[in-house]
Amino acid sequence: MSNYIIIGASGGIGSQLTEYLQGKGHSVLIAQHNNPINEEPLVQSLTHISSVEATDFGSVEDLINYGIENLGDIDGVINLAGSILLKPAHRTSNEEYEFTINQNLKTSFSVVRSTGLLLENASVVLISSAAASIGLKNHEAIAAAKAGVEGLARSAAATYAKKNLRFNVIAPSLIDTPLAAGITSSPLALKASEKMHPLGRIGTPQDLIKMIELLIDKENNWITGNVFPIDGGISKIK
Repeated sequence: MSNYIIIGASGGIGSQLTEYLQGKGHSVLIAQHNNPINEEPLVQSLTHISSVEATDFGSVEDLINYGIENLGDIDGVINLAGSILLKPAHRTSNEEYEFTINQNLKTSFSVVRSTGLLLENASVVLISSAAASIGLKNHEAIAAAKAGVEGLARSAAATYAKKNLRFNVIAPSLIDTPLAAGITSSPLALKASEKMHPLGRIGTPQDLIKMIELLIDKENNWITGNVFPIDGGISKIK
């Protein structure tokens, strides 16, 4: 069995990923800002809970150290912290831009920094977006942040290869989670989003979980520096 750290664990993807990994018998340290995790974990003995401010370098470093102290060797770290902002650049405020960059790019940099400092023989999974590789209207801030995540992962994969630290990115399109409720709660917006995808639907957390599982499996240790589009074909098929 393996030991994993999930940052952003109380979100729609993180909560299901935690349950899935616990069901496989893995030990999981779940971390979220201000620790708002209210539900009882599926398997208490396999779960540790911690708070983290993922935009703060010291807080993430403390989290990784806490994981090492309580779980032992860490086999994988998954950063699910993030945000969505759908606005054209000219309507985006300075505060909105900085928040988007911090929640998506700075959290990922914090994870890369701390794992590079403290871990070896581990897999790190970061989250990008289809918007980083294709032009989508009103996605300027999030596209900039997520494109930065992809470049960050490629550089980190080169820097830390000698420590057998692998850095990979999953780039989904719209996923049906509470974070996307502003879109999915509108029947018209949801229908339009479904039509944009060649496979005719938006994604679910389970669509991402299987890829995350593949990348953090310690037997799959020859995969690094890659971006995997899990997006219903939206970035590859017209």
